[in-house]
Amino acid sequence: MNTGVVSRRFAKALLAYAKDEGQEDKVYEEVRTLAAHFVEVPGLRHAIENPVLEKKKKVELLCEASGGKTVSKVLTRFFNLVLEERREKFLQFMTWSYIDLYQEDKNILIGKLTTAASSPRLVEHLQKLAAERTHGKVILEEKVDKNLIGGYIIELAGYRLDASVANQLKRVKQQFIAKNRRIV
Repeated sequence: MNTGVVSRRFAKALLAYAKDEGQEDKVYEEVRTLAAHFVEVPGLRHAIENPVLEKKKKVELLCEASGGKTVSKVLTRFFNLVLEERREKFLQFMTWSYIDLYQEDKNILIGKLTTAASSPRLVEHLQKLAAERTHGKVILEEKVDKNLIGGYIIELAGYRLDASVANQLKRVKQQFIAKNRRIV
């Protein structure tokens, strides 16, 4: 069976169950924590996939990686289901699928903002502007790149707006070269 299909189905089931229990926000935070731990600690995935390790220890390990003793019963039951069905090798993909489904359901857009210098006011202003246009919540991850000289580049929902000084200079240069070719 395809990895994407399995993980998407389990993630949909988790979201539906969490919504029924009214805990989708808490589960979202726990799943984000778990996804971050999968990236930071590669040994976590190997431990979960280890057939020698007993199911109870795997559940304890997953609960600890998801937030410790305060992990919701919804997520604990989900871990038990995944381990019963022997789908632990898809668990990392399930976390990513759940995050995507949750953000889609709650109309949350994640974007990138690259600026020449750090500017919290600009980030806040662009988030507010984009949220008004998309009628949802917008979260921009800021990155500083001195090569832009000034301005910013925003990437959101498949669109890219390059309002940097470096890009404007590049355009002027291209126009100048194109104009000079006609003269010769």
